[in-house]
Amino acid sequence: MRMTNKIMQNNSLYNINNNKLLQDKLSTQMSTQKKITRPSDDPVIAIRALRLRTSVSELVQYHEKNVQDAESWLNVTDKSLSTITDVLTDFNRKANTGANKEYNADNLKIILEQLKSLRDEFYSSGNMDYAGRYIFTGYRTDTPLSFNESVNKQPEGYPKYVITEQNTIEGFDTVNYTDIGGLSGLSKDNYTEGKYDPTVAGTGMTEQDILNGDIHRMRLSYDKLADVNLNMKVMMPNPADPNGPLVEDTSVQFAPDKVSYGADPNPYDQIYAANTANPPEEKVIFVPETGELLFSDASYSKLENALATNPDGELRFEYTKDQWENGDLRPEHYFACEATTKNEDGTDKTVTYNAEYLTTGKNKQTIEYDVGYNQKIQVNTTADEVFTHNLNRDIEDLERAISDLEKIEATKKDMEAVYKGMKEGDADYTKVKKQYEAAEKAYSHIRENVHNMYEKLIGRSQQYLDDTNIAVTDNGTRGQRLQLIDNRLTEQKTTFKTLQSENEDADIAEVAIQLTASELTYNAALMATGKIMQTSLMNYI
Repeated sequence: MRMTNKIMQNNSLYNINNNKLLQDKLSTQMSTQKKITRPSDDPVIAIRALRLRTSVSELVQYHEKNVQDAESWLNVTDKSLSTITDVLTDFNRKANTGANKEYNADNLKIILEQLKSLRDEFYSSGNMDYAGRYIFTGYRTDTPLSFNESVNKQPEGYPKYVITEQNTIEGFDTVNYTDIGGLSGLSKDNYTEGKYDPTVAGTGMTEQDILNGDIHRMRLSYDKLADVNLNMKVMMPNPADPNGPLVEDTSVQFAPDKVSYGADPNPYDQIYAANTANPPEEKVIFVPETGELLFSDASYSKLENALATNPDGELRFEYTKDQWENGDLRPEHYFACEATTKNEDGTDKTVTYNAEYLTTGKNKQTIEYDVGYNQKIQVNTTADEVFTHNLNRDIEDLERAISDLEKIEATKKDMEAVYKGMKEGDADYTKVKKQYEAAEKAYSHIRENVHNMYEKLIGRSQQYLDDTNIAVTDNGTRGQRLQLIDNRLTEQKTTFKTLQSENEDADIAEVAIQLTASELTYNAALMATGKIMQTSLMNYI
């Protein structure tokens, strides 16, 4: 093959250009510290880089954002539950103190005020939030657990809630009631009035007139209800569709009578009369002020027998409440209900909550965070796990009982002073003695009832504390699991970043050596080419 000068020139320029391209590539690697600058440089490295970068981005999202956010939520919940645990522990101690039989009404009232303060702190803890989201309210993170002072800005009678409360036969308890006869209002200043004369039939001023007994009660979740009738239904599984929604059992129906707490005779007297009638009378009374349904023995037995044959049955109570106070738990977090508020223009705004509770049942409103590949963790504790209406209702029951105790204690003290200031044979001695004995018996029953209520409160507060401790344990378990996930994500992120670096990053030492070598090669090529190109065929002609 004939090698001409032109061929040599072209080959030399081609080789010099390749050296220059290599030098440019190595210089770029030195400045970027990356093996490639475009996919075409090395498609295998490019494809692997895309995959590794996606994995690293996901791990960064999980580790530095999702996990941190979930951990913060769990920490806020833990602090709130810790506060609640302390409150309930103190509540239990106060209940133990109140169970002392030596305390009079004044001492018990002081303890009651302490319990009320702890109750308020208990419910206010439910309004803890994380980054503007309430932590105990399920999906309704923009709604506090309980009403605050803003509820007072609504017009009188708003917001109005029509609540459907679901319960079972286990929801019944018994309330002890003492019929004090005619002792109400009796004092040292009026004991001589005719209406307080034990010798007059019907005044109820003798020891035998003081009656005491237990009454079956379904205590609703709220008191101070609207003065409208309550709708009660007994719901049973549908024989045609056992797994479907419950249907009303029309063979067991009750139409509660609405009776005011201050009626004469009061609702408890009426139930007591129904129980002592011959034969016992079926009677159910709804007391709006106290939020109670009182069942006579006959009515309760009828209901108990109906539900005994079908334990999957439930009771539904539909009632209206339109007066709310700061600290009252919001119904939409617990019940199927319909809320009506007033808009600024004066029109009504009605919203329906949890309608599915009446058909498909309650669904747990759990908030989960993605914290790994196909891994989720629950971060929230729902209100029903910790916050119960019963604690407030227990305090309200105790408050009424101590109020009754204060009144009968004052009567007893007055009549004791009058009685001990008399001698046998004095005028009115026999009458005063009977009045005092009646007051003493009534006081004994009511004081024993208050003592029993404090003892029950000890057990109930311990149950509330146990429920809270379970929530604390569950939250702590989720936190421990999250910590394990966090550790694993840290290791995975380190591993993938190492792989990413090995795939993309250039070996600077090696590149520097190659760049130096390419510079030498380039310079040598220029020198060789310069020498060769100086001589051509023309030099020999």
